This record gives sequence, structure tokens and C-alpha cells, in this order.
Amino acid sequence: MFKMIKSYMFLFIVVAMALVFAGCGAAENTKPSTNTNASTDAPAQGTTEPSTEPLETVELTISAAASLTDALTEIQTAYQANNPNIQLSFNFGASGALQQQIEQGAPADLFLSAAVKNMTALVDKQLIDTNEQVNLLKNELVVVIPADGKTAIENVNDLTKAEVKTVAIGIPESVPAGNYAKEALTKAKLWDTLQAKSVQAKDVRQVLQYVETGNADAGFLYKTDALTSDKVKIAFAVDASTYKTIQYPIGIVKASKHTKEAKDFYTYLQTQEALDVFIKYGFSVPN
Repeated sequence: MFKMIKSYMFLFIVVAMALVFAGCGAAENTKPSTNTNASTDAPAQGTTEPSTEPLETVELTISAAASLTDALTEIQTAYQANNPNIQLSFNFGASGALQQQIEQGAPADLFLSAAVKNMTALVDKQLIDTNEQVNLLKNELVVVIPADGKTAIENVNDLTKAEVKTVAIGIPESVPAGNYAKEALTKAKLWDTLQAKSVQAKDVRQVLQYVETGNADAGFLYKTDALTSDKVKIAFAVDASTYKTIQYPIGIVKASKHTKEAKDFYTYLQTQEALDVFIKYGFSVPN
């Protein structure tokens, strides 16, 4: 009898312990998860964070006639302010020299010439697409003298006066303004006559410098260049019928590595906002 009671008690203890361990296991399973991978702060699947990286800076090289220096410098400031990822780098010079540089592979995205013939040469050599060039501006040819000049000069014939010792002209082969001057003087039968007193310059800005410093008594310039200086004054406007119409074509260079950005600036230069700046500096717009 005693042995039977002892057996029942042992069985009771075993069952009780089993129930206790089972209860602990259940409690353990009801604890809240601490898995940090389930954070509610994570973005929803399939969405992307907006990029905060700045746009890559693109440098455009523009080869432009020296007579465009002041207007393009002002346009550069406005354009870069509205397009902070664009850096405009200008290569100013004589149109003929710039044409040769592009032909020789010099980097350029756009070409602004002071003569149609320089643009035509690049189109003919398939360096600029004929559909991506247009005549943008017009200009006039004038003769300037020092602001304090006393010699009366009213027409090309007055350049033969003894008081006029030196006449500055851009190199006709590379400087369009010099070529226009040669045309006008040839038509007036004065080109050969004035050779003894002429001094040739690499571009119109050098012609202006010669007259400003008194190293030339007169010089052939574009009206736009004459208006930039208070050290010279316009003696007279050259008869427009004696030289070809002065046009400034602009074109996109095929070798450009930034075609989209070049086309954007090409298009901008044809907007009224840009044209107003050119007009302010004395250029006119073709009809």
C-alpha cells in the first residue's frame, strides 16, 4: 500500500514539472520581437530617394570673332547664372584664324564668325552642318580717329591727306573687317595709294588699340568696336555699297563632345533676350 502511494506521488511531481516547463515556453513565445530589420522607418519597397548630387559641370568652348567680345561677356554672365552647370569658355580672335584652328582640330563647340565666307568654308569641309548654322547679326564698317584728333576726315579720300601718317587695317586675309576695308578702298581706287601709310593688325581690337594709343591716325573698325571706347570717335561710316554686307553666322561644330549643351546655347543666342544685348552693343539683326 505504501509503495503504491509513493508511486502516485512521483507521477504527480513529474506531471506538475512538465506543466511548468510548458507554461514557460509559451510565455517566451509571446514576447515582442526585437528584430531591427522590421523598422517602420525604412522606405516603402519600390520607392527611390531623390538624388542630391549636383549636375556635372559642362565646359563649352566658343570660338568667336573679336568684335563680339563685350556682348558675349555680358551674355555669359546671364546664361551661367541660369545654367549653373554650364561653363562658357570663349576663344576670341580673327575669324580667319579661328576657322583655321577648327580645321586643324582645335577643340570648339560653337563658331561665331564675322564673315560668311569663314563659316561657308567649314560647312564645305563638313566640319559644321549646314542645318545647324544661321546668320545671327549684322554690323557696319566705320573709320575712327583719336578722340582728340584735329584732322578733318569725312570720307575715304581724306585718308590721303598728308596729316594722316598711318592708317590701321586688319590683315585682309584673316580679319574680315580688314577684307571689307580692302573692298571699299579698292572700289574707291585707293588701296594701292594707301599701302605706304597702312599698318596691318591681327584683329579689330588691335586696330582699336593702335588708334587709342596714337600709333595710328585712323583705323577701319566695326561700328560696334568703335562704340566700346571713349578714346576714339567715329570720323565717318564707310559707304555700305562699297563692301559686302557684314553678317555674323553662328554654327555648331560637328566635333563637339557636348552637342546637346552646344545646341541649347546656340538656340539661346537667337532669343530676344540675347539679341537685345547684341543690339545694345551696336549690332543689328537680319530681317
